[in-house]
Amino acid sequence: AIRKRLMADRRIGCFLSGGLDSSLVSALLVKLSKEQNIPYKIQSFAIGMGESPDILAARRVAQHIGSEHHEVSFSEQEVSEVLETVIITLETADITTIRASIGMYLISRYVKNNTDTTVLFSGEGADELAQGYIYFRDSPNANSGHEESIRLLTDIHKYDGLRADRTTAAHGLELRVPFLDLQFTNYFLKLPAEIRQPQNGVEKHLIRSAFSDTGLLPDNILWRHKEAFSDGVASIKKSLFQVIQELVENKVSDAELASAPTKYPHCTPKNKEAYYYREVFEKHYKGQSEWLVPYFWMPKWIEVSDPSARFIKHYAADSEEGK
Repeated sequence: AIRKRLMADRRIGCFLSGGLDSSLVSALLVKLSKEQNIPYKIQSFAIGMGESPDILAARRVAQHIGSEHHEVSFSEQEVSEVLETVIITLETADITTIRASIGMYLISRYVKNNTDTTVLFSGEGADELAQGYIYFRDSPNANSGHEESIRLLTDIHKYDGLRADRTTAAHGLELRVPFLDLQFTNYFLKLPAEIRQPQNGVEKHLIRSAFSDTGLLPDNILWRHKEAFSDGVASIKKSLFQVIQELVENKVSDAELASAPTKYPHCTPKNKEAYYYREVFEKHYKGQSEWLVPYFWMPKWIEVSDPSARFIKHYAADSEEGK
């Protein structure tokens, strides 16, 4: 899937968060580019607020695979400056999609303004395809996990696919997503459902084990637990969604939030962050929410009021195991 996507008239690079998916794609991209004698070094790009978990993990991967690595640091002020633009770019009011888009929008802007890389490889789609979200551990059985993968893939254009496409295209970049290759996706989904579900509390176990003992990635990256995006680019002490909630606190009054069920009966905002997103959305795309935002993206099989993985009982980012 990666090899067939190497054809390009423009320079190729990769997004690298230090998580399993982007690390595998980046490592294979660098390996295959050397085999095909691509006449330049592959550039990799990571983003975070200071020495965030993703920045540190991506740095280890870049050193291991030998990419020309770029680290992009962003501040709370930059989050404030681009938040409304990100919502307009996405054409959505979905909470987790907007949160996850901020970092990708900022890193895409950096790539456009500071490098000659135009084609970016990414690990998008692996969580939907390979049951990578932490809540898959709560799936009652293998078939339920398979059906949830199908649902996520069917709707990906409204959520993570939307995020990846809009934030890169807004800066004239071309995104390539090998995990969503049609042949690979069809092959993977035909494998027995039992081996595609999390094993012993480890999501994407099948993909991890397939590359075990190959030396392609360091073991602490290959078996790194999934982090909530908000924690990965920020920190476990102050997550990105907490930064955003502080920024919008004074932009929405208590009275406005109390009016939300009447004003917005579809996908009713439950907190000031969600209300702010909806207000910006309606300002530019009035009355379009029912088909642009069919539902809020939320974990399944568990009772949570926020889409962040931080609120899932299995989340391990604040423990030594999750580092």
